[in-house]
Amino acid sequence: MGHAGMAATAVRYLRSVGAPTVAEPVEALPRPDLRAVGDDERVPVDAAEFRRVLGHFATGVTVITASGPAGFACQSFSSLSLDPPLVAFMVARTSTTWPRIARAGAFCVNILGAEQGELCRGFAVSGADKFAGVAYDAAPVSGAPRLAGAPAWIDCTIHAVHTGGDHLIVVGRVDALGAADGAGSPLLFHQGRFGRLSE
Repeated sequence: MGHAGMAATAVRYLRSVGAPTVAEPVEALPRPDLRAVGDDERVPVDAAEFRRVLGHFATGVTVITASGPAGFACQSFSSLSLDPPLVAFMVARTSTTWPRIARAGAFCVNILGAEQGELCRGFAVSGADKFAGVAYDAAPVSGAPRLAGAPAWIDCTIHAVHTGGDHLIVVGRVDALGAADGAGSPLLFHQGRFGRLSE
């Protein structure tokens, strides 16, 4: 029996037992009690070993930009929700670029291609003029820099910000997005090095 058949059967059953046709308000369940992890509950993990092991997880590479202009290289980016359309990225609490993006209230995710390793390195440094010599135009909704040559871009409004240890988890609502026709291989990051897909 398909979904439609199961739904019809459920409706017939509810009518047969005299269930109301108008749904009654459903009271939300109470939120679970949340607490911080105590120091005595933490399992000691060496920071260098943490980085080494997690480095085995290959990621794509993006540059998060905002009007100003401001931007930083980011590999901790992910799609989050289809309905509503949400994406997320993580940024260190010590980032000097994040406050500028937060003030803008919106950002553009530039997904980098395999040939854009040097561009990524430029946005990974702190204190330099990251946009010197970088071609870009304005994303259609936020006006954030949309980097030339990026295979894809996602224009977002900041939807929520959550704490996550020494990082912040930034959730963005997607306002517009696009990808270049015939976009090539993405830029990948694995074990401290850039790479690309191979056949």
